[in-house]
Amino acid sequence: MKITGIEAYPVWGGERNYLFVVVDTDEGIYGVGEAGLTGRELAVKGTIEHFEPLLLEEDPSRTEHLWQLLFRGGFFPARHAVSAAISAVDIALWDIKGQVLGAPVYELLGGRARDWVVCYPHNAEAGMDTSALVQSCLKTKEEGWHFVRWGLPQEGEVFDPSRSLFAAIEQLAAVRDAVGEEVEMILDVHTRLDMPDSLRLCREAESLRPFFIEDPLRSEDPRSYGMLRPRTTVPLAAGEQFGSKWEFGELVEKEWIDYARVDPCIAGGITEAKKIAAMCETHHVKLAVHNPLGPVSTAACLHLNLSCPNFGVQEQPYRPGTFLTDVVPVQPEWEDGHLLPSERPGLGVEFDREAAKRRPFRMAELPHLRRPDGSVTNW
Repeated sequence: MKITGIEAYPVWGGERNYLFVVVDTDEGIYGVGEAGLTGRELAVKGTIEHFEPLLLEEDPSRTEHLWQLLFRGGFFPARHAVSAAISAVDIALWDIKGQVLGAPVYELLGGRARDWVVCYPHNAEAGMDTSALVQSCLKTKEEGWHFVRWGLPQEGEVFDPSRSLFAAIEQLAAVRDAVGEEVEMILDVHTRLDMPDSLRLCREAESLRPFFIEDPLRSEDPRSYGMLRPRTTVPLAAGEQFGSKWEFGELVEKEWIDYARVDPCIAGGITEAKKIAAMCETHHVKLAVHNPLGPVSTAACLHLNLSCPNFGVQEQPYRPGTFLTDVVPVQPEWEDGHLLPSERPGLGVEFDREAAKRRPFRMAELPHLRRPDGSVTNW
């Protein structure tokens, strides 16, 4: 079997774009992958175009070899746009391999280590409105989810760290009181706070028992977690912006985090994510995979998590089967807050190229935040 083509499909999803990649073969079997790096899809699409001449006529079953070729073949180490493109190709190659062998991808990764994968949703962004957030979390609980998750509150396009952290503490207390002890809480700081504010938030949150505080610091210098970790007992999660095992290395080896936010659609696909998971296992770090994307990403994360003994939770912003069903008509199954394994070969999804073309790319930016004095800060 040989690779005969590779094509990127940027798809407008209603509020943002999603980038799917299809790898074709000379035996009529194709695989589908998905790339991360939301808001910069054209950069990833351009990388895919560079990859095509490298991949044509190659054997798609050689996933490790092709990963090394794409990561190292351009001389410059693959980061972000390039690692996201590698991720999509790698996921598609695993999809092909599973179809050829007639087995789900999780079987090729060592088989199921569990019977289902628990997920957390995205609760409505309520800003400073604590009562609206509580209602969103109660609705989530009624729908059968076992987790609630929301972001650090902001006021429109203005982010005041001091006001935000006090509002976040109030929201954690109110949500805990509303949903009870049986529902887990996750607060996503989204890299918006500096050390003093983040430390204060984490310490205040300890008594409210969140499942973890996500991305409490910026990701550019992971060593900053070496100062935060010994000063708080609240569980910490980080890594969604990392593009390889090397970027996770110090955080994991020094046990500065409790949950690794590996994104298979940015961090090098299933091939690299499985290596990161193994590294995490040796340091008692669990996986909390980053999955803010489409149904193909959901499937890739599901297969990874089914096979990993150190799984914690999977991000799942929507219930599968309710989103982009025209483009991906066959999606993973969901029940009572969990994703269920499928016996379908490969990733177990289907991709409709014509439907994807009917949702053409639209230029769109992620939100931008400023502090009260007008200076730029992280969204």
